[in-house]
Amino acid sequence: MTESKAVTGSAVRHRLPVRKLFAASVGNALEWFDWTIYATFSIYFATAFFPSGNETLAQINTFATYALAFFFRPLGGVLLGRFADVRGRKPAMILTISLMAGGSVVIGILPTYHMVGWLAPVLLVLARIAQGLSLGGEVSNASAYLGEIAPPAWRGRYSSFFYISTGSAVLIASVLGFVLARTMDKAELNSYGWRIPFLLGGVLGAIGLWLRRSLSETELFEQSKTTAQRVRRPLLATLRNHPKAVGQLVGITMLSTLCYYTFFSALTPFAVKTRHAGDVDVFLALSIGTALFVVLQYPYGMLSDRFGRKPQLLVWSGAMAILIVPLSTLVRPGLGGLVVVFCVGLGLYAALSSLAPAIMSELFPTTLRGLGIGAWYNLTVAVFGGTAPLLISALAAADASIAFFWYVAGAAAIAFVVILTLPETKGSELR
Repeated sequence: MTESKAVTGSAVRHRLPVRKLFAASVGNALEWFDWTIYATFSIYFATAFFPSGNETLAQINTFATYALAFFFRPLGGVLLGRFADVRGRKPAMILTISLMAGGSVVIGILPTYHMVGWLAPVLLVLARIAQGLSLGGEVSNASAYLGEIAPPAWRGRYSSFFYISTGSAVLIASVLGFVLARTMDKAELNSYGWRIPFLLGGVLGAIGLWLRRSLSETELFEQSKTTAQRVRRPLLATLRNHPKAVGQLVGITMLSTLCYYTFFSALTPFAVKTRHAGDVDVFLALSIGTALFVVLQYPYGMLSDRFGRKPQLLVWSGAMAILIVPLSTLVRPGLGGLVVVFCVGLGLYAALSSLAPAIMSELFPTTLRGLGIGAWYNLTVAVFGGTAPLLISALAAADASIAFFWYVAGAAAIAFVVILTLPETKGSELR
């Protein structure tokens, strides 16, 4: 009882280091801004990099490139995660944001297929590979950083800043899409309008790099770096010493990544191209849903610190299993149904995203945290998230789009079972 009161009193006296949290999270925000605009604006630039004779094939090729970059995320997670475990979270985060911003600028200035032929998609693939490597290290290292600087009783609230920043970046991307769709005609968007967000990503990346240079290294890393450097075959060590943690991370991430890429990426081109919804309505509905997603992060993080991680995760996965298929029937022309889809889907997803860095950080010890999260999180994202836009486009072309939403429902059921095996970790000390 005395220990509980001490923790509570400490929590009451604690003040959030808001500037430090935003400095840590801003890089992740910019990473996801760059990543999201690729999917969001793909409906305009697909025929810029691939032959324009068949728009559907060009769209599928664009999403295939999107998916390919995901398969470099595990490599980035392994290399940059190990780099973070032995060299530090700060230098790893500086490297990831530099790679992502550089890739964004390259895409923004690339010549088109009409100008240079097949060199255009080759260069696009190379830029996306750089971004895939970058994002593979970014999520794990930023998550580890937030988890390690947080007091145990406040780890959920600290973690919530991760997706406050991410959601804000996605909101900027969707609002930018809405504004450009309202102020430019289709010909202008297809010609040069789609380049604007990528070039803006490069500018924002420079700002994020400057902010990250002010961060200090975490105490947990400083205490464990010598031990981390002595670990042999670290990737094998995660499987040998922490197999349950690896399985739990994969099970939760499978649904998490499907939620993210369904609502933030795949639904936009699916709604416009397949269900014939207006692009302005889709961007507006996504913007409203994303704003709700951002607003809910901190309250959910606070609730997880007070009542635990598992209740929120069970509500998220259980509700998603039940509701995702009915929600898919509302993806059609008309703003009202689209707002319901994005608000319900992203409102539920916020229950997980708000505490994702805390959950992942609590699964692995400090000596393997960057690599453990980086490798297995990104491998799962590559398999399930990277293929989501491609899969929904292919199923829609085969007039079987409903199968995709049953696929997400199945993943939600699996995640629900996996979450039941998790220990409750609120208030626990990181290893």
